[in-house]
Amino acid sequence: MSRPVRIGNVSGFYGDRIDAAREMVEAGEVDVVCGDYLAELTMLILAKAQDRDGGVGYARTFLTQVEQILGSCVERGIRIVANAGGLDPAGLADAVRAVAAGQGITARVAHVEGDDLRSDLSAISPPVEGAPVSANAYLGAWGITEALAAGADVVVTGRVTDASLVVGPAAWWHDWARDDWDALAGAVVAGHVIECGPQATGGNYPFLDEITDRRYPGFPIAEVAADGGCVITKPDRTGGLVSVGTVTAQLLYEIGPPAYLGPDVTAHFDTIRLEQAGEHRVAVTGVRGSPPPQTLKVALNETGGYRNTMTLVLTGLDIEAKAVHAEQLLFGIVDRDAFDDVDVRLLRFDRPDAASNAEATAHLRITVKSADRRVAGRAFSNATMQLALGGYAGFHTTTPPTDASAFGIYRPARVPRSAVAHTVVLPDGERRTVADPPAFSPTDSQVSAPVRIGEQSKGATRRVPLGAVAGARSGDKGGDANVGVWARDDAGHAWLASFLTAGRVRELLGSEAAERDVEVFELPNLRAVNVVVHGLLGDGVASATRPDPQAKGLGEYLRSRLVDVPEHLLP
Repeated sequence: MSRPVRIGNVSGFYGDRIDAAREMVEAGEVDVVCGDYLAELTMLILAKAQDRDGGVGYARTFLTQVEQILGSCVERGIRIVANAGGLDPAGLADAVRAVAAGQGITARVAHVEGDDLRSDLSAISPPVEGAPVSANAYLGAWGITEALAAGADVVVTGRVTDASLVVGPAAWWHDWARDDWDALAGAVVAGHVIECGPQATGGNYPFLDEITDRRYPGFPIAEVAADGGCVITKPDRTGGLVSVGTVTAQLLYEIGPPAYLGPDVTAHFDTIRLEQAGEHRVAVTGVRGSPPPQTLKVALNETGGYRNTMTLVLTGLDIEAKAVHAEQLLFGIVDRDAFDDVDVRLLRFDRPDAASNAEATAHLRITVKSADRRVAGRAFSNATMQLALGGYAGFHTTTPPTDASAFGIYRPARVPRSAVAHTVVLPDGERRTVADPPAFSPTDSQVSAPVRIGEQSKGATRRVPLGAVAGARSGDKGGDANVGVWARDDAGHAWLASFLTAGRVRELLGSEAAERDVEVFELPNLRAVNVVVHGLLGDGVASATRPDPQAKGLGEYLRSRLVDVPEHLLP
């Protein structure tokens, strides 16, 4: 058995910390550097960039990182793998070659393509209407594996799954077979942990008291062993924390049911076991895998129209009455029915007898959408300014009148594997079709694991924030929001799993979740439950009108709610 392969992540999104790559190469002692650049929203951004004259459809920041590290990586045998190719992986591969030539470096560059389905949408289900600006299947890891086996120093891809950036190098390093389900599933879990960069090393972590080194967190490293188990760590002498808690938080980020479907394997998150294996070292073991589904996930981005938001400031007394008056006046000036959608939210930040002017204010946030840019543009925002002298007492806005901006709509779909030409282009130019897995699961559905409903404690309770006994991390999955909630010990999990039902989630999240379909899944090995609130984010982040369009703060809101907690669980 070969030693574990050390894979370091240097990007969690397009626009992440540029210096992470140089820091990882200099201090991480890694075999592979990987980076994730492609969120669902990023594909829309890249499509717009590609559509402009002279525009490119890949993540430009990756090239800046390559300029900084390529020489060191080639000299030391460190491979670079990234999905920064976006909508033009071939173009990015050429750009990397140009960087290498400009620095006098001989670098073997390969790329993976075939995910872009815009030229033929006929096999996608549900059927696609119109012409989406992007339509990308989520490819797996084996194209990356074949490129590395052919000697590539740099492999760039389009839309592969985030975890494939780790699965591909691990399968190459350990020479896994395509049906080594458990090993592949373990690598998927490792990839899921490190794909969002420092979120695994103390970033966005709810228990700040646990993080004694408050410097910017070091980016994560996964040491993936031959059996698929791994150790999560970070470069020495970098900030942050790697603990069972920080790894748990990232494992729960943006997932659904415990059966985590991927193009190469289904990883069963309810089999994951975590153990602190040293300072800033967490061992991940026990992951079981099974065959993947027969179809691939597809991310569609469509043009949605135009939107505009104006925020009116309300101060002092009679906040609700002022808000009603302002809304009535505004839609007496402009016809409410002229817009395709109107979203009005009163955001209460004010407090009685405030110590400062700012603390006495609330916001009336009004967003309109229309297929016609003129309707949603200055005609709307200028109308709000007509309230300046004829509206409520203390009228002012947070911005001057603004023009409308285009927004997109995200739609998830699926496509048969036979309709996707997963292709790797090797450093010598050879084009090779990447074979499908040798077996598939009998269903494309994620099997729900119902939450165990136990008896509530009959002992004394105290009304405290849920966050006194539980951590949470939340995010977006298209139009759905996910909140992973975990306890710090077994007793806390036993209570949490019986307490946090779908009905309780609706109650705690308030009016915007009251009528939503809510699913709750138990992950006992992680002392956690995962909550999915369907439809909370509408048509995805690009079109959402809620103030937190990606549900990043939803978990912290849930933790802030007062609940009756058994006293024996409290510190």
